[in-house]
Amino acid sequence: MTKLFYAVLANSLVASLTNTFVWFAVTFWVYLQTKSVLATSIMAGVYLVTVAISGFFLGSVVDRYKKKTAMMLSSICSLVLYLLAYIIFVSTPPSVFTDTSSIILWVFIILALLGAIAGNLRTIALSTLVTIVIPEPKRDKANGLVGTINGVGFLVASTFSGLVIGFLGVFWMLVFSIGLTILAIVHLWTVPISEQKIIHTEAHTNHIDIRGTIRVIHLVPGLFALIFFNTFNNFLGGVFMSLMDAYGLSLVSVQVWGILWGFLSLGFIVGGLVVAKKGLGKSPLRTLFLANIVMWIIAIFFTIQASIVLLTIGLFIYLCLIPVVEASEQTILQTVIPPERQGRVFGFAQSIEQAASPLTAFTIGPIAQFIFIPFMTTGAGVDLIGTWFGTGTDRGIALLFIVTGLIGLIVTLMAMRSRAYRKLLANYQKY
Repeated sequence: MTKLFYAVLANSLVASLTNTFVWFAVTFWVYLQTKSVLATSIMAGVYLVTVAISGFFLGSVVDRYKKKTAMMLSSICSLVLYLLAYIIFVSTPPSVFTDTSSIILWVFIILALLGAIAGNLRTIALSTLVTIVIPEPKRDKANGLVGTINGVGFLVASTFSGLVIGFLGVFWMLVFSIGLTILAIVHLWTVPISEQKIIHTEAHTNHIDIRGTIRVIHLVPGLFALIFFNTFNNFLGGVFMSLMDAYGLSLVSVQVWGILWGFLSLGFIVGGLVVAKKGLGKSPLRTLFLANIVMWIIAIFFTIQASIVLLTIGLFIYLCLIPVVEASEQTILQTVIPPERQGRVFGFAQSIEQAASPLTAFTIGPIAQFIFIPFMTTGAGVDLIGTWFGTGTDRGIALLFIVTGLIGLIVTLMAMRSRAYRKLLANYQKY
């Protein structure tokens, strides 16, 4: 690995930490202010809709401009949006932020989330930068390091978001976020990322060019199937994203939940370091599917009882496997897609894979609120399984997690036996 790559990783760590910090902190704060599961699920939906829509555009930006320019643009956009959120917060009476129907509350939320989402431009740029500065045999390990720094950022952000919201409040969360973003911009300015030229596949690239991107993906047998498999996984993953904070906060205080996420984030670091050290084996595709099988089995059992210990153990193993899955997909795309198209393909994959999650995020709140929670509080579930499973709001959410895990496991096993899986496996082995 080169010194340049480590410098870019350090810079990305600061940016990733900041954006994750904002996302966690705002989610915690909104739930504590409003006590509304619907509010947090809508937030997740807004976040994921924007990610899904923006991936096409952001991928084109990465291919159109130099990687350093794209990364700088990402941080500048985050800074502007955080400043606007700060202005709204300090100029609005606190009572306004307790009403879920308040337009000002949702403007504040959207500005903060968009600031965090602007960091996705960096994520795409960093994936393509690995192709430029790292030789092919070492890319899986480089992708492991990327997962590691994301894990470090997640660890620090999740720990301090709960502490900052619990003890200092949103004002200081915004101050820290603005300061760290400025630090990332200043440091990136000093990093000499050398790109001789920007490679284009056609004379004019000032458009998103979805058709051309689809054509490139279609040339790799089985690659579309992989993208749609990850799309379905994200569809199910939206359940956890929307309701995990509500479930965790029903078991422990916000301070403990934040500290706990700090510990859990070590899973990202452990998983990333293992990939950085050992690689992904001869078949990243097979590694990806095996990791998914283990993740869904864990999802079936980690809320089987209302135990913060059981939840912690399950989530830790689950998070260890996320860098493995992400590094596997990145390594496959970096290998089979030409460098001049990688930004758009990574952006396309991000958009498609995230497209299902908003549907889950927007619908899962009502499903939990009006079906699963009543089922385990006053409905038939109390008599049917309540004696050993437990009853109450948190057990309704837990039951929803278990059903989600069962569906994910079945679909993964079916996909691993499909023709598309065999085609992509054979195609990757040609490189």
